[in-house]
Amino acid sequence: MGAGRLYAAVATGGFRRYATYRAATAAGVFTNTVFGLILVYTYRALWDEKPHLGGYDQAQAVTYVWLGQAFLSTLAIGGGGVEDELMERIRTGDVAIDLYRPADLQLWWLAADLGRAFFQLLGRGLVPFVFGALCFPVYLPSGAGTWVAFFVAVLLAMLVGFGIRYLVALSAFWLLDGAGVTQMAWLLGFFCSGMLLPLNVFPGALGDVVRVLPWSSLLQAPADILLGHADPLPTYLFQAAWAVALLGAGRLVQSAATRRVVVQGG
Repeated sequence: MGAGRLYAAVATGGFRRYATYRAATAAGVFTNTVFGLILVYTYRALWDEKPHLGGYDQAQAVTYVWLGQAFLSTLAIGGGGVEDELMERIRTGDVAIDLYRPADLQLWWLAADLGRAFFQLLGRGLVPFVFGALCFPVYLPSGAGTWVAFFVAVLLAMLVGFGIRYLVALSAFWLLDGAGVTQMAWLLGFFCSGMLLPLNVFPGALGDVVRVLPWSSLLQAPADILLGHADPLPTYLFQAAWAVALLGAGRLVQSAATRRVVVQGG
């Protein structure tokens, strides 16, 4: 099997694996919809007081909420990606088996995470977004080109999200128990991705800083393309630069970490 077919099979397996958890998917759809409703009414009250806050009108703000609920599990902003399993395999030493496979460790887990992300986008993210679009006034572009540009940004967001979480997972080589690092990553992810509030709303220097951090590639960047607040090409370059930097850093850390693996004293 060629390398491309191998990783495609891993991604397909990841998709099928998560597709088997139907009850969990249904519960996730319900949870995302409920939290979406809470945020929508909170945003509407805020935008009633501050119209065009952050450059968004109320319909765009509502659309932003449902995008956030669609991306929460897709990009594992609050956890739930393959990093949890990888950290457990590092803790138990089973990662040694992964290193013996005729496959690259980083690409293997990237493929698995992409399969998971595509399922979560379709299985858990699409329904709340459609529900929100049917029940509230939202902003949806009519041009097919905008939707294509948006989905390209989502693909790049998947790469950036994996790059961040892969580095978090590799910390288990040194810490063994990565729960603290994981929780810190979740907090940073929620705040710096714009999951709580659009980064456009953040004032002054704080807004300037969070918009250049990698987490802004996850939600804010695709949302701005869909809502007509960003040109696709500069956004792609920003996301791609962070994806290359994070995956490159992951490669370097992986090289250093795997030298620490000891199997039966060997």
